[in-house]
Amino acid sequence: MRALVIASILLFFSGATYAQTSQQKYFLGFDRNDYPGDDAMKLLRKDFSFTSYWLGNPPQTKSNSWSGKREFLRSLGYGFLPLFNGPTSDELHFEPDTLRRVANDVDAAIAAAEREGFPHGTIIFLDIEEGGRLKSIFKTYLKFWILGLAQAGFRAGVYCSGIPVDEGEGLKLITADFIRDQIKPAELVYWVFIDSCPPSPGCTTAQVPMDPAKSGISYAQVWQFVRSPRDKETARHCRGYAKDGNCYAALDTAHKYNLDLNVATSADPSSAK
Repeated sequence: MRALVIASILLFFSGATYAQTSQQKYFLGFDRNDYPGDDAMKLLRKDFSFTSYWLGNPPQTKSNSWSGKREFLRSLGYGFLPLFNGPTSDELHFEPDTLRRVANDVDAAIAAAEREGFPHGTIIFLDIEEGGRLKSIFKTYLKFWILGLAQAGFRAGVYCSGIPVDEGEGLKLITADFIRDQIKPAELVYWVFIDSCPPSPGCTTAQVPMDPAKSGISYAQVWQFVRSPRDKETARHCRGYAKDGNCYAALDTAHKYNLDLNVATSADPSSAK
């Protein structure tokens, strides 16, 4: 009888432990091209666990206002999504030019990451803004992006579209799937943007964050479910956006800081751990 009781107790606690550890927790974050300011980052920390962090100039800009802010943000408890602006398909033509471009980009990304204090093992996300099918030469760029970061002790990720693009004749292509099919084995970490509703809940920070896999991209570790301003095509049916078409945190009543919203499987999605 005593052995049976002990066994029952062990089974009970084993089951309780399993129930606790099997419940995956998800975390809310945001990204934007311009650094909103130290006071804003203190305010936004009340709602958000992590933030993007540009390692070079954001798209269509000539400067990077995030430079030098990592240690301050780390002291506030933020996790990070380090980003580096990638080329468009139209910027990649011949292989020698592509190899030079990716070598320069890798060197610049690594130099910025080390300057900002990101440890080895950190995931650096390549920002791919365009959706649809990428040129075949992009496969060369991505392979050397992964290899170059790995040789320097970092890991590679991509920020890319998870929205289906109509290619005609009933065929649809998702950029994230296209990249994953081209890169084998799957060494990349995926941060996908899908702002259509559903699956996106629209501009809201009030509800419990969702599993990134609910984006429809099962292998995504980060899901950007809101882009600011609202895309008139993909997100036209989404709720919660302000009259100016942007998304703001609920606590930002003055509507000073328009945000893209993200959910991730970690409070520090690029962590070296």
